[in-house]
Amino acid sequence: MSTENLKQITVGAGCFWCIEAVYQEVKGIKEVVSGYTGGTVPGKPTYREICSGLTGHAEVVQVTYDANVVSYEDLLVIFMTTHDPTTLNRQGADVGTQYRSVIYYHDAAQEKIANAVVKAMQSYYEDPIVTEISAAETFYKAEDDHQNFYSNNKGYGYCTFVIEPKLSKLRKLHAEKLKSVSA
Repeated sequence: MSTENLKQITVGAGCFWCIEAVYQEVKGIKEVVSGYTGGTVPGKPTYREICSGLTGHAEVVQVTYDANVVSYEDLLVIFMTTHDPTTLNRQGADVGTQYRSVIYYHDAAQEKIANAVVKAMQSYYEDPIVTEISAAETFYKAEDDHQNFYSNNKGYGYCTFVIEPKLSKLRKLHAEKLKSVSA
């Protein structure tokens, strides 16, 4: 596989553990890294600092994918349908600016597609979509214990009650885009 087909998408949809678990099931995904971006505090933030809501950073995932297997548009549709893009700074019990719904675009083409997808998705929601669309900023990888969180902690209460329903929704809505169970 040529690396020229590898692209990145950076999005936030509440807790990064959720969106990480979602994208890890999608065909064409090469790597999913949980982290932080979009803040105003200089230097690499820590999870504890992010959770204070004072740094301005969002919990995000930076996903490397093969554009010959899955498109940026498809990844955004998956993003928009596996969280609630109509709640400002909140996903379920996770409340604060660090949990905002956000798409960080890496170039003008991604910005255009992101705007088009958000506009097209609005008809599926009763309330207005509040997903932020911003230029990608410095990405900071989260601490190691936040990487592959769902895969490593399936028995954890948050995984059972929050992540598993998102994965069920993903499997129902986007089965054709997912890796096989045996993969």
